[in-house]
Amino acid sequence: MNKIEKIEKLNVEIRNCRRCRLSETRTNAILGEGNIDSKIMIVAQAPGESEDKEGRMFIGPSGKVLDELFGQAGIRRGDIYMTNLIKCKLPKYRKPKRDEIKSCSPYLDREIEIIQPDIIVTLGHFASSYILEKYFIEKPQDFKQVYGRAFYTKSGKVILPLRHPAALLYNPELKDVMVEDYRKISTVMGELV
Repeated sequence: MNKIEKIEKLNVEIRNCRRCRLSETRTNAILGEGNIDSKIMIVAQAPGESEDKEGRMFIGPSGKVLDELFGQAGIRRGDIYMTNLIKCKLPKYRKPKRDEIKSCSPYLDREIEIIQPDIIVTLGHFASSYILEKYFIEKPQDFKQVYGRAFYTKSGKVILPLRHPAALLYNPELKDVMVEDYRKISTVMGELV
């Protein structure tokens, strides 16, 4: 089975998933999208209202911020693969519960296995926490110290935790720091070439 067939098979499973309570309140389970041959994978927390309605990633207010940050970093959406830790909308934008992460994370694990990215860019606390624990076991105490720092795994992958674009919607003072951090995606990519 080739990469396209593997992703399509996984996407059918995600669309039909009933592993947790989130399947009861979603309109669409959101599938990963973008370049399946990309060396960069973006992992966000979960889809929002707009994404749930339209069935696509980052099309709401956070998506506009993300596109702006990507533009400043010289990155095009079509060049990367994007996905979520949680595939369904979280009611009232609440935090994901432990059992929801446990139910949904095997899908992300399989996406990583299929895509084989060299760089995993995590957006926000829950995506960063999950990926850092997956590769490093230890959970960071203070995420402010983690954002913008590259972590190198034993297998040669680079984990780059960044603030979620939504942070800029709530705190515009973070703009300079976030632009600088998002530029690190290109910097890390350059180091691996």
